[in-house]
Amino acid sequence: MHRATHGQCLYCGDPSESIDHIHPLSRGGLSVTENCVPACLACNGRKGDADAFDWYRRQSFYDPRRAMALRAWTEGDLRLALRLLTWASPQTPEPIPLEERRRRHQTRQASTPAWRWQIAS
Repeated sequence: MHRATHGQCLYCGDPSESIDHIHPLSRGGLSVTENCVPACLACNGRKGDADAFDWYRRQSFYDPRRAMALRAWTEGDLRLALRLLTWASPQTPEPIPLEERRRRHQTRQASTPAWRWQIAS
């Protein structure tokens, strides 16, 4: 799997260091190709036993092309998933410095509640 994705995390594109279960083992997921994707340690740890699609949509590094690749992967269409990943990152990326990777994986917090903006408008 790591070779097929050129050693990239399926979620963020950083170097993959582990395998993540899309549907977690703790919720009845299986260790089959359609349920296991290469992931960096940061994504794998932060996702935990959450639903992969809901979790991924909330990330600052969300990419719809990678989301489509994730969907194709779970449906067993690995050829399409790999083509979408190539589309998401057409060139083999240079290693991303550690500080940049940490910054990308930090969650953003809203400074004020969204309803205040709605009241003001």
